[in-house]
Amino acid sequence: MSTKHFFPNTEGVVKKALNSLVARNPNLQHDENNRVVFSKTHDSSKVTLISGGGSGHEPAWSGYVGDGMLTAAVAGDVFASPSTKQIMSAIKNVPSKNGIILGITNYTGDMLHFGLAREKGLSMGYNIKVVSFTDDAALGRKKSELVVIKLAGAASEKMWSFERCLQLGDLGNANLVTIGTSLDHCHIPGRAHHQSIAEDACVLGMGIHNEPVSGPECLRVFELQRHSLMFYQGLRTITPMPPTEDIIKEMLLYLLDPKDTDRAFVKFDPSDDIAMLINNFGGLSNLELEALTNIVETQLKNDWNLAPKRIYVGTFETSLNGPGFSVTLGNLSSIARGLNITSAEIFELLDTPTTAPAWPKNGYGNIENRQELDIARDETETQSEGPTLPNSQALHKALHGACTAVLKAELLITKYDIQMGDGDCGEAVAGLCNALLAKLSSSASHTDHLFSPNSTLFTTLNSISSSVEDVGGSLGAILAILLAAFTNTLRRNLASSSSPSPSSSADLNATAVGRALGPALENLKQYTGARVGDRTVMDALIPFCDEMGRSGRLEKAVAAAEQGARDTAGMRPRFGRATYVGDRAEAGEMPPDPGAYAAAVFLRGWADGLG
Repeated sequence: MSTKHFFPNTEGVVKKALNSLVARNPNLQHDENNRVVFSKTHDSSKVTLISGGGSGHEPAWSGYVGDGMLTAAVAGDVFASPSTKQIMSAIKNVPSKNGIILGITNYTGDMLHFGLAREKGLSMGYNIKVVSFTDDAALGRKKSELVVIKLAGAASEKMWSFERCLQLGDLGNANLVTIGTSLDHCHIPGRAHHQSIAEDACVLGMGIHNEPVSGPECLRVFELQRHSLMFYQGLRTITPMPPTEDIIKEMLLYLLDPKDTDRAFVKFDPSDDIAMLINNFGGLSNLELEALTNIVETQLKNDWNLAPKRIYVGTFETSLNGPGFSVTLGNLSSIARGLNITSAEIFELLDTPTTAPAWPKNGYGNIENRQELDIARDETETQSEGPTLPNSQALHKALHGACTAVLKAELLITKYDIQMGDGDCGEAVAGLCNALLAKLSSSASHTDHLFSPNSTLFTTLNSISSSVEDVGGSLGAILAILLAAFTNTLRRNLASSSSPSPSSSADLNATAVGRALGPALENLKQYTGARVGDRTVMDALIPFCDEMGRSGRLEKAVAAAEQGARDTAGMRPRFGRATYVGDRAEAGEMPPDPGAYAAAVFLRGWADGLG
């Protein structure tokens, strides 16, 4: 977790952030003196919904101002409650003839200032009531009100009465439960960084202000097989770092275990309609967040027989750059029962569009499968499978030799790539070779097995192509295009053959392969500007294809590929990531291009395997 920031401190940052928000959302207005963002389109005949709190949790809360969510949001200083004066400004900016609901997070400062604002508002004749958000299982009850805000805001937009909106807010709060886990504390610009979490640890239940646990929670003792425990901030610190699946398993236990009445205070049944919200504390990549969500969803299904009907994933309420996430589960069926309405009506509130900029758009709704798409997906091409492969045992031996040679060279390929790239070339080509070897194995399925006695040309090439296409990066794409173009050209050449049986295996010889490789190479050149001398895999492929086209002699073609790969040593790169470090590497000290080297090794292994 980084302690570096573009701003040396937080002075003026909150106001700038709010100005940015309203600048790109013309439906919003910013009361700069009081740091209140409010909706310019609010109808005073509708219920007003106001929330807020300390800054540093963006996009909460100002990002949720808009038709169908909050009417106004109040921003305090970073991790500090807004003042009563600020909250009163929000109330005055968005008055309501129907009533005003203050959504208060369960922190002392927020409770006090929003509470005082309510009392002052009542004395001024406003109809004001409070909903306190308390759904954090880690601390018994705490906060994360976004689903409630969405429900209540949509209800207000649909002209629900004040009392009905208030009841919805209370029921929503009573049927939501949240727990979070973090790898470290967040860091506030301009402030000294306090104690960090160890590299091999995570904190289950850390609050979004780095707040410590106090009271009886510190006295509780937990047993976790294979992991020692250390309490100081959050619910507890787990060290050494357990597998991700174990972390999530325990988080769900706190949310759902009916034996823990202090924490699993919302009951869930497999028949209930459930919403799930996965929140990024600000410091996780989207890649990790989505992967974590998948694990949560899988464990809910496998361990608890629960399947959320609505899943929201994103950066909803942050802790600045905190490297953590939280899981919120809501029992929509229970909310519906409390209101004496159907779950479908609750779904409608969740799915109703909002102009709030931070609430995610979603594709939920009734989706009908189109029969023609199902039919198209199941259709298969009816092109000829081509002739039966001649000498399938020899080809089996050749491919096995080529893959084995590359696997033996994997470490060297990786070494070359680390010096000039990102180090993934060796792993990529090894993955391809292992996949091909699996298809050569006697245990391979009938449809996947390569070079069986009855193997045909194009089914074999298509199977190999399928494995090549799984290789990521530019190397995989180049090889896949070349192989696809070669297959297409060979198919055309065999179809136009003047032999009595144009699809016979007699037409499959080195000359035929060479005639197909030439046009395939030209096809590939349409998609890449790399040529000989650019330090890429093309330095090996172009000489190989050219020589096969001229002479039809495999040995000469492989030798040309090997020479091309050797020539890339010391060559300055013109394509790919290697160009970024080209100026830092001395010519002559550069290793061969890893892609060209891997191609040459593969081709040499193929030639040696044929004998």
